[in-house]
Amino acid sequence: MAKKTIRTIPQERTPMGEQPPLVRARNFEEVSFGYTEEQALREAERCLFCPDQPCMEGCPVGIEIPSFIEQITKSNFRGAYDVITKTNLMPAICGRVCPQEKQCEGVCTVGKGLEPVAIGRLERWVGDRAIAEGWSNVPYIQSTRLRVGIVGSGPAGIACAADLAKAGCDVTVFEALHLPGGVLRYGIPDFRLPNEVIDAEVANLRRLGVKFECNTLVGRLFTIEQMVGEMGFDAVFIGTGAGYPTMLGIPGDALNGVLSANELLTRCNLMGGRRFPQFDTPVPHGKRVAVVGAGNTAMDAMRVSLRLGAEKVYCIYRRSRTECPARAEEIHHAEEEGVEFHWLTNPVALLDNGKGAVRGMTCVRMELGEPDDSGRRRPVVVKGSEFDFEADLVVFAIGTNANPIMGQTSGLALNKWGYIATDETLATSIAGVYAGGDIVTGAATVIEAMGAGRTAAASIKAYLGLRDQGRPYAPEGSSSLFGIDTRERNFVRVRTGEAVTP
Repeated sequence: MAKKTIRTIPQERTPMGEQPPLVRARNFEEVSFGYTEEQALREAERCLFCPDQPCMEGCPVGIEIPSFIEQITKSNFRGAYDVITKTNLMPAICGRVCPQEKQCEGVCTVGKGLEPVAIGRLERWVGDRAIAEGWSNVPYIQSTRLRVGIVGSGPAGIACAADLAKAGCDVTVFEALHLPGGVLRYGIPDFRLPNEVIDAEVANLRRLGVKFECNTLVGRLFTIEQMVGEMGFDAVFIGTGAGYPTMLGIPGDALNGVLSANELLTRCNLMGGRRFPQFDTPVPHGKRVAVVGAGNTAMDAMRVSLRLGAEKVYCIYRRSRTECPARAEEIHHAEEEGVEFHWLTNPVALLDNGKGAVRGMTCVRMELGEPDDSGRRRPVVVKGSEFDFEADLVVFAIGTNANPIMGQTSGLALNKWGYIATDETLATSIAGVYAGGDIVTGAATVIEAMGAGRTAAASIKAYLGLRDQGRPYAPEGSSSLFGIDTRERNFVRVRTGEAVTP
């Protein structure tokens, strides 16, 4: 077969069908339809199977991207699923919500001359096919009788639980809310990530033997110290995320009609508020909704507001579109659906309608100065640019802080921002307790949280003395017994003969 080059592959990126903007803006059905088999096969042909594989370097969990795409080109779709699930049990989720344009696709060799290979769309297609056909990968698991507790069932906790279950640990995941999934379920609307997809991926974890205990708020019902003490867990991983909302702290932010994006999305996504009164969850409604912020959570809040019946939805952001942290696809979809963007605009006060409710904002114009610590140009107030902006619902989506419960109820060391302090192995100040994801780094992506969960799982296996086939052992300076490093806790059943009485 002739070697593929940039000139011989399909030149155009394969488009993916989606609902018309004016139709989808009034329903919660998934926006994108996903690839057909024919489209997936065509897009897979655009991969050059580069020997240096930069896309793998760009993936936080190290999916063997060229290998799974090669299996698609051979119509070995189950083989593609097998390749992906060696490192990622949630392809249908990650294919939908990961910022591929900043990770694997951002370094794709094809992308240097053409549009990059649609790696995320291909991953989603494989994941969706696996769900439709009931595929799952459950390896033979030899029990170690070691118990591990996971706090939080978001992407970090799920990834950690999967790796430890495969290693033979008895894994229990504790979730504060009534359904597993963490931010995947409460933070991302159905039109981006349907709950049925989350349920299917969680079911694969249950097949591995992972147990979920919902409605369990660790730190209130019991503490981390109790988990590694009287409750008998050999190790604990904390992946509770950073869902404590940030508010601007400006005059008027305690008025009725002012809330965080976390609250709005949780009420709609997890608690069924979008189907009120069928679900007894009231959701604030506004005719003119202003969302402050321009990340993915802000985009979700704006698009949810449209679907709840808002007549006008505005994005208020103090930087320009160039510095906007949301995925390009999410901005594009929001614009198509009718969201009005006000760049270089910052609220300085919220206005009272005289009855304790918000009626608008006083804003100032901004201009961009020198880059700050984030590498983005710092916004600077334009003097004398104050103006009033009408809105009857204001939603803050300007970031999150660490949930303080872990720090308040345990002896865990925290950093100056209140996040859990860890070393490079993600070990905390309490022996046997590890942490990762947003509760350590602050807000990040789903796939980065999963990467942290897998790193923590590898560290926990080393702490428990379990062989990790993905990591080489360095026996220098250690002793061995029958050729096995004595630091490992490998258990082998020994059958002995019984004396027979004549």
